[in-house]
Amino acid sequence: MRLKIYRSEEDILVAKCRKQDGQAQKELYDRYASVMLGVCCRYIRDFDQAEDIMIGGFVKVFNRIDQFKGEGSFEGWMRRIMVNESLTYIRKNKNMYLEVDIETVDKEPDYNTLNNEMEANDLLKLVQQLPTGYRTVFNMYAIEGYSHKEIAEQLGISENTSKSQLSRARVLLQKQLLKTEQIINQKMR
Repeated sequence: MRLKIYRSEEDILVAKCRKQDGQAQKELYDRYASVMLGVCCRYIRDFDQAEDIMIGGFVKVFNRIDQFKGEGSFEGWMRRIMVNESLTYIRKNKNMYLEVDIETVDKEPDYNTLNNEMEANDLLKLVQQLPTGYRTVFNMYAIEGYSHKEIAEQLGISENTSKSQLSRARVLLQKQLLKTEQIINQKMR
């Protein structure tokens, strides 16, 4: 008696991409491009540059697809490549100012004062307005789930600097959210 092994569509697609099947690569790109572009856009403000980084990330995905061992999700593996490509771009362009000590950080904001009327897209727009260092650490910690130790290693900064950048990002977001809420409340009157 033989056991049938059922593989997901994604597994089959990855297997075809490992064989450099152009049609499968196009299908994989079409399936994930918008999600991966969103990842890059969270780190890189300029849309065209984020798109270039995403395309470069896909080139890496296709060149290194044999390194995907099937442990964890394939999308998560690709996401990590996109994050790393974005961080490489930021490092090369040296537009990150991450040297702030934790002692100089403002107190933690009060999140209970906010109304829940904001959409996720509104919040992402506010995150995009953060300075590069704040935005990068915020995305890595709050969205991607990196620890401060991992962020420090990836960015070549201290853990305290990572904590400081996250705290300052939160304070700025809090201020932006409160300002946005005040505008919404004024319009409703």
